[in-house]
Amino acid sequence: MPLGRKIRYGMVGGGPGAFIGGVHRKAAALDGEIDLVAGAFSSDPEKSREQGAELFLDPGRVYDSYAEMAEKEAALPEGERIDFVSIVTPNHVHFGPAKTFIEAGFHVVCDKPMTTTLEDSEELCRLVAKHDTVFALTHNYTGYPMVKQARELVRDGELGTVRKIVVEYPQGWLATLLEADGAKQAVWRTDPKQAGVSSCIGDIGSHAENLAHYITDLQMEEICADMTTFVDGRLLEDDGNILVHYEGGARGVLYASQVSVGEENSLRIRVYGTKASLEWQQENPNYLYVRYPDGPERIWKRGNDYLAEIAQNSSRIPSGHPEAFLEAFANIYVNATRTMAAKLSGEAPGKFDTDFPTVQDGARGVHFIHTAVQSGASDAKWVDCTYTPPS
Repeated sequence: MPLGRKIRYGMVGGGPGAFIGGVHRKAAALDGEIDLVAGAFSSDPEKSREQGAELFLDPGRVYDSYAEMAEKEAALPEGERIDFVSIVTPNHVHFGPAKTFIEAGFHVVCDKPMTTTLEDSEELCRLVAKHDTVFALTHNYTGYPMVKQARELVRDGELGTVRKIVVEYPQGWLATLLEADGAKQAVWRTDPKQAGVSSCIGDIGSHAENLAHYITDLQMEEICADMTTFVDGRLLEDDGNILVHYEGGARGVLYASQVSVGEENSLRIRVYGTKASLEWQQENPNYLYVRYPDGPERIWKRGNDYLAEIAQNSSRIPSGHPEAFLEAFANIYVNATRTMAAKLSGEAPGKFDTDFPTVQDGARGVHFIHTAVQSGASDAKWVDCTYTPPS
């Protein structure tokens, strides 16, 4: 690494009982290049200290609030303070910490969706540009090697011109009113005050949108959304079915559901071109299927020398040994922090280091979520979904 030391970070959120905070910590630690040294792990100071003790952190760097952490870390000498903050809170507590730490001079890694309002997401775009901040959004599915291989095949013209994209993310865990039982992960995801305007599309439909964009680089122009709340008593939608018109004439179907009984995390994408098609499934992530009209199906396998360089670069172990969720998450972290290290040392990032979702990807995703909700509530058949994030 250009700095000759590990990158240091603090975490906002991820306290006792949290799910995604532990995932972020494991992913960040995977390559041995990043150290967690500080945190404001809960809005409850006692819980924050409890989590800090569990992680064996210096008690003096376990803070009662994210504002206190930003202020006190910024006051430390450059060789001691954190380099970036990881924000792993519910949706409504993304913007405040992100804005605070950017303005205090820190880089940011933030869970998705980036904010609950488009205005806040665009404000973050402006702040990142103003302060020359590295901002990574953890749409972790773009970190899978075979997703990167799929993107390379599309770019290289293996599929020809893309005609159709079918992307789906069904889950079944919210098929009952789980939030009424106090289940922490269900409570905040279905609460408009914490999740924002959407549950299903905001939580997992945004992953589907990001995955389709990452692989094909196509922008949505119009959408027609059918949003449904199946479970009585639920305040936000738990199922969404969206028809998409992409730039250039391609058509798409995006389906996300939290009430598809029996499904776990069945994110799947199929891209159909004039010459071939491809398919990738998150629950079987080490294989990419490419199909032709006049020849046998080809199966591309992770970890092999015949893959594109960027796909090989994103693997850690030889072929035949499964790599999956945590490694994909770690690819977001390692690329973002190597970019930070390069910036801190005044050097150019490595060849693949800038391959991570950015603040502008986040703004596009927030725009998509709000447009889907608007379309679902509208009598209009099609709603304009074009968007250019501010620079």
